[in-house]
Amino acid sequence: MTIAAAGTPPATRRPSAIRGFFPILRGLLFAVIGGLIGAGIAIAIRSAMGVDPFDRTPSANGTIPSTEQIVTVAFIVAALGWLLGVGFWESTVRGWLGYQIKGVPTDWRRYLTVSEDHKVIGIQYLATFIVVLLIAGLGAMTMRAQLSQPGNTLLSPDTYNRIMSFHGIAMVSVAVASVMGSFGNYFVPIMIGARDMAFPRLNSLSFWLVPIVIVSLFLSQLLGGWDSGWTAYPPLSVKNASGQIMFNLAIIVFGLSSILGGINFIVTIVKMRAPGMSWGRVPIFVWSVFSAAILATFFTQFFAASLTMVLLDRIAGTGFFVGQGGAPLLYEHTFWFYSHPAVYIFVLPGFGMALEVLAHLSRKPLFAYRWAVAAFIGIVGLSGIVWAHHMFVSGMPNALLGPFLVTTELISIPTGLIFLSALGTIWMGRLWLTTPMLFALGFVFNFVIGGVTGIFLADVPTDVSLHDTYFVVAHFHYTIIGGEIFALFAAFYFWFPKMTGRMLSERLGKINFWIMFIFFNLTFLPMFWAGLHGMNRRIATYQNDLANVNLFISISAWILGSSFLVFVINVLWSLLSKRAARAEANPWKARTLEWLVSSPPPVENFPSTPIVVGSPYGYGTGGRPHAVFGLAGASDEEVTA
Repeated sequence: MTIAAAGTPPATRRPSAIRGFFPILRGLLFAVIGGLIGAGIAIAIRSAMGVDPFDRTPSANGTIPSTEQIVTVAFIVAALGWLLGVGFWESTVRGWLGYQIKGVPTDWRRYLTVSEDHKVIGIQYLATFIVVLLIAGLGAMTMRAQLSQPGNTLLSPDTYNRIMSFHGIAMVSVAVASVMGSFGNYFVPIMIGARDMAFPRLNSLSFWLVPIVIVSLFLSQLLGGWDSGWTAYPPLSVKNASGQIMFNLAIIVFGLSSILGGINFIVTIVKMRAPGMSWGRVPIFVWSVFSAAILATFFTQFFAASLTMVLLDRIAGTGFFVGQGGAPLLYEHTFWFYSHPAVYIFVLPGFGMALEVLAHLSRKPLFAYRWAVAAFIGIVGLSGIVWAHHMFVSGMPNALLGPFLVTTELISIPTGLIFLSALGTIWMGRLWLTTPMLFALGFVFNFVIGGVTGIFLADVPTDVSLHDTYFVVAHFHYTIIGGEIFALFAAFYFWFPKMTGRMLSERLGKINFWIMFIFFNLTFLPMFWAGLHGMNRRIATYQNDLANVNLFISISAWILGSSFLVFVINVLWSLLSKRAARAEANPWKARTLEWLVSSPPPVENFPSTPIVVGSPYGYGTGGRPHAVFGLAGASDEEVTA
């Protein structure tokens, strides 16, 4: 990252540093003003209707409609104030009104304001969700402290459920947006030979909606938080504390961000590929993002719709899920119709990142490339017909149990093809066991366990016994943390030199990996055993005979948490230390387009439009390079890895 332009006079640096945070501060100020205006509007409307605006009488649901109606309107206007204050007034609205649009800083300050550069937006996403990941991890450490012994009084049951709920949705948000938003935004345009995303302004809006989500989840604690988990099942989510309102509004906004991002990726990949980049030459990571973007675009609205109905039940007295005619089971169907495809929104980009690293650092062509692409497409096609396996114990008709068992088992076939592609790629390869390669191999190991244990939860007889136990917790974490987050770390160590021009420490990176890999497995493997022996999830205590295994899990989890401190130290040292090694343009000797430009890439990505002439994974074949392009004032020259 560029800290400051070389040769800048000292007298001008200090004011620049102060002004750098001005858009954020202005956005917060406008959000506060907007919130007060919104609250005033809600109070005025209630007064005009002849209703006491501050009536504290509980509704039939046990909620306080006056408070929640005011909070809802205040949230909407505050969100608009935040967007205008942080930079959309200057970058967008002024242009609509016929005024000149102000330019964006070119130094480090561009990361703290609205920018239309996909690389800046990618780093904004990455930095934001690393912070969210660390905060959510602290929540997990706190939960494991409570569970280190049965009957522990460190946390009350209500406080434990609130922390568990925050941890769950924070980690889900990391899983949804950390890869697509960061590495997807940064590298997909470069990997397909484009100058930027198809809709740069929409891309920026997708990111700047995210701070609204994060701040709202924290502010919800001032209204009592929420204790309904990340799933927010009614009737609890209709009757609990008013913090649930902030959760619902935040996730609706997050869904909007996800949908806008998905549309942008689809259009970019379909319409903006470089000349010669046929679908058979598209890098596998781009295919994975494309597949996940389709899911995000077509399924996310169902989660938003379900939360909107909960919101209306609370503030408008509707009866979607409670009262006469209310159907809580309707919520579960609507929720899981999105939330199982969401698992593939999490994991598909992780597959793509892992296969990308495995191919380049095995020095082999990606094994069964076409079958891996077909597997991505197959997962997209099947993911919308498997949701009800989450509901085998919810009371749905028995006639539906068999069909959903079959469809859930079917989706393991394309997943298995991706796993075989990974194994075939590393088989007999010249493995370069650097830190990104270790994390990619760790991904393969962990996801096997996540996949195999998922079979038990797809089959009705075993799922009925294991539902809502720690077996499910272990399976989910092997899929998301062991799968996607390990792939995220592989990609981070692989692409960090390209993004910053700095190399991360290999020694610290390998320490990071081995602590994380060993203690991840020591944390979550015993949870399968605990679940088989009757330990229920989402409860702050457990039976005495599980004390020893839970103490072991808690100690392992705390050591696992320390691996993230090693990661943070490594990143800060590489960015701030003068002794950190500078990255060359292509430190991994890889073939794809992002490695054919400088580290970091120039503003326009390429000196001229690249022409794709070969496979991105043509190692050891003696064939063409992946791309060629001409430089201004010179003859065309081939650029090889």
